[in-house]
Amino acid sequence: MKIVEMLVTVITGAAMLTTSVFAQSAKEVRGASPYVAVENEPSPRLIVDPPLPNGLALGVFWAQYRVENLHIAPVFGAGALQVSPRVGHLHVQVDDLWWWADASDSNTIDIANLAPGEHKVRIVLVDATHNPFPGQEVTLRFIIPERASLSHSHSH
Repeated sequence: MKIVEMLVTVITGAAMLTTSVFAQSAKEVRGASPYVAVENEPSPRLIVDPPLPNGLALGVFWAQYRVENLHIAPVFGAGALQVSPRVGHLHVQVDDLWWWADASDSNTIDIANLAPGEHKVRIVLVDATHNPFPGQEVTLRFIIPERASLSHSHSH
């Protein structure tokens, strides 16, 4: 019986140690608190995944993204450049034609009703005055298949 109790104690202790070693703090996952100014903020960073194949088959572009060292928020104008932690948003451009500013922080860019064929989506991380952060731009090229369902109804 003592061996069983000792094994349970060792296993429980190892599980607790493993959990605490791999656990990430909220700050590590979400970034700085909006209530405390950040000194010497590191440069913002944009990370974008390739489009999800499930969406392309439907004529829809879905690409997940995340940013580091910046809060995406609907805050605009020169005064917002003084905010800390830093704020900004995305500019999303489709096929070098139309674009929009996305301040939703939804983690997925969503573009529906794309015609079959080759397309390009350019995503740029910008500050509150719409100026791009150097090097924080991703362009994704993809193909919507001929048999993609264009009857897909999806709203933002």
